[in-house]
Amino acid sequence: MAKQPAASAFLGYFDSLDNGIARGWALDRRSADVPTRLHILIDGQEVDRVTCRQSRPDAQTALGLPVEKLGFEYQVPERYFDGGSHTIAIRFADRSIVPFVVSSSPLETAEACTFDGVLTPQFQSFVDGVKQGALRGWILQKHPRTGVQSGNCLVSVTVNGARVAQLRADRYRGDVAAVLGCDPNCGFEFVLPQQFKGTSPQTFSLKVLPWNIELSGSPFTTSVADDALEARLVDIASTIDRLYRELANLRMEIRDAIPKPGYNLGDYDRWARRYYANLRERVARARLEDPLTDRPLVSILCPTYRPLMSDFEAAIQSVIGQTYENWELIIVDDAGKSKETTARIRAFCEQDKRIRLITLAKNAGISGATNVGMDAAKGVYTAFFDHDDMLVDVAIEVMVRAAQKTGARMLYSDEDKIDQAGYFLEPNLKPDFNYRYLLGCNYICHLTMVETALMREVGPLSKTYDGAQDHDFVLRVSETIPAAQIVHVPEVLYHWRKTPNSTAVDVSKKTYAIQAGVACVADHLKRRGLRAKVSSIRGLTLYGVDWQVRNAPKVAIIIPFKDQVDTTRTCVERLLEHTKYRNFEILLVNNWSVTREAEAFIAEMRETAKVRVLDVEEKFNYSRLNNLAVATTDAKYLVFMNNDVFVEQDGWIQTALGEIQAAPDIGAVGAKLLYPNDTIQHAGVAVGPAGIGAHVHRGQPLTEYGYIGRTMLSHEVTAVTAAAMMVRADVFAEVGGFDEIDLTVAYNDVDLCLKIRHAGYRIVFCAEWLAYHHESLSRGTDQSPEHEARFFFETETMRRRWGEHPLFVRDPAYPAFFTVDRQPFFDLVDPDTL
Repeated sequence: MAKQPAASAFLGYFDSLDNGIARGWALDRRSADVPTRLHILIDGQEVDRVTCRQSRPDAQTALGLPVEKLGFEYQVPERYFDGGSHTIAIRFADRSIVPFVVSSSPLETAEACTFDGVLTPQFQSFVDGVKQGALRGWILQKHPRTGVQSGNCLVSVTVNGARVAQLRADRYRGDVAAVLGCDPNCGFEFVLPQQFKGTSPQTFSLKVLPWNIELSGSPFTTSVADDALEARLVDIASTIDRLYRELANLRMEIRDAIPKPGYNLGDYDRWARRYYANLRERVARARLEDPLTDRPLVSILCPTYRPLMSDFEAAIQSVIGQTYENWELIIVDDAGKSKETTARIRAFCEQDKRIRLITLAKNAGISGATNVGMDAAKGVYTAFFDHDDMLVDVAIEVMVRAAQKTGARMLYSDEDKIDQAGYFLEPNLKPDFNYRYLLGCNYICHLTMVETALMREVGPLSKTYDGAQDHDFVLRVSETIPAAQIVHVPEVLYHWRKTPNSTAVDVSKKTYAIQAGVACVADHLKRRGLRAKVSSIRGLTLYGVDWQVRNAPKVAIIIPFKDQVDTTRTCVERLLEHTKYRNFEILLVNNWSVTREAEAFIAEMRETAKVRVLDVEEKFNYSRLNNLAVATTDAKYLVFMNNDVFVEQDGWIQTALGEIQAAPDIGAVGAKLLYPNDTIQHAGVAVGPAGIGAHVHRGQPLTEYGYIGRTMLSHEVTAVTAAAMMVRADVFAEVGGFDEIDLTVAYNDVDLCLKIRHAGYRIVFCAEWLAYHHESLSRGTDQSPEHEARFFFETETMRRRWGEHPLFVRDPAYPAFFTVDRQPFFDLVDPDTL
């Protein structure tokens, strides 16, 4: 037991060590108004120092001390949590011991505290219960040091005392993420085996492993309706129908009420088969209601080189089977010198006079062979087709109808893949024409149909870009005609054949395509007079564009805050440390901070270069705070930033400026925001009546690519979050800024973005602008009771204001087949609703 010397000038105690946090208090009697500095020793070695600046009114009152701020907290470094045993001791400046209070005996003290290098996580969970034959719930693990909540926990399921399953809680739970601001991949679902169904009660127990901690809501007892019961109800409904015809409507309502399974990318084949049946029905109705009066000839070009015969035959048959009959198929045999292929092509030509064969004596490659077909095309439109792929039977009819309806000069559809077993998979569901996305990858691909006159105006394919020749062609089309004349047909009309040797399986089999892609994008930008460096992302046919900023306009970074000194300080310090761009200012909007710490912080910020403070003593209104700040700056570009966003890149302003200055019609740019655990918090916002605004790819690891490369590639979106958004100041003024009347807290950024898009400007999600967002550090959830009324009003404001607007009804930057209100880029709309 250690005691302080009676004559010591120092007084204090090491109170506790809890989950790696050492706490206590200390005072130097000789200068009580100066915070005391203590020395931290771990395993006998000094590792750090800590200053006693925290409030400890308990110690002040108990001992009648002259000051309150004499407490300390010290976080033991991560390296000591290695599972081993360690000691921690704390010394005064004169090297005497700060006594450790032994928790088992408050009157006993020791020179040091021994601890095991293990941190115990905390858990937050809930068992939803059994619904539709499945046991569902969620669980989050809170890191004891960082406070980050994450899913992916292991859960055991026990029924009537017997363990029946072990689950990984990694399913998407957007509802939990929306309320808690956490990792959405924290849910679990267990489809109950047949033996647990029926009317008998069952007792369920769920625990998190390996700690065997019971989940909230567990254990519970319930009975699960047997599937046979549901079938019996349907039988009864049929009997009633036969006996009482007047109850037919009620029977149909009962059947309609039986839940139907949803669709997602995990069961795309099931969705696709229903979709194609639905598509044919819709086309048939359109054929009757609005028949085509003009049926222009469509030339379908098919360069061919030693195809697998079964795939080739299926490809040609898919053309012959088109419901639109006025086409010609031009097959260019690129000196394949296969007697079998030549004979089969000739047989097709004899079978259908619309098929023409051109045989090349010397191999010309994909570009050369396609050019021969382009020269031979007689149609008003030309479509491009690979020799082992397949067209949906209504494809050309749908494309011609869209061309006549829109006046488009180039059109493209959605596509998917088909494997050797005939399963549909890996759909490429596309946005409307998205030029910025096109710079990053050739998302347009198939099916592409172009006005033949335009095709010849643009010119032939260039052999220089073999492997990316179609990407180069589309980029040249974008140089020739306005974007409005390039139209996306939102129907899946084309099947890539997925074979072991195709790029549909492995793009690395055509590494030359990567180099060609980089070159074609770089050359396109040169032709447009834009300075940029283009590179492949991770050795794939995904391309990063590093815009070269030519000037240095003033940038204002606007950050509202209230009290939260530690968070706001970190935000500002990171900005000052990492922002190498010189012509900027940080405008802190102090929304009625009241603590002494905030008062000192604000005084410090007023003396800090590059920082201004605007005091607003009003009720929290996010829109108004930002509008007031904008009115005080002459900056040409505005960055709206939450105080819990921490930048890490030195050139982040140059990156954002390069993106927003790339074209005069770009009005705003949003950042890629990450949670502290390197999962995505924001990669763009999809809008729509069902979900208002949904963060896409939320919860995905930073290392993942997102849907068709979207988290890695900058691309146009309809909205971005104002947690980190750059806006042109003149555009902000033109659209009237944030709505500070009806959207004081929620959806004001989505509303601003919709106003910017409605005014004719584009918005870009910038994949290269990275920052960490410690979401929920700043303010609570909108779903808390005190906020529910306001949140409901703001939700209805958005529906009322934008409900009929085309941008909102169908987000042009978000594929129409994905839902907005469930997991974006994963859950699919019901084909029967199309």
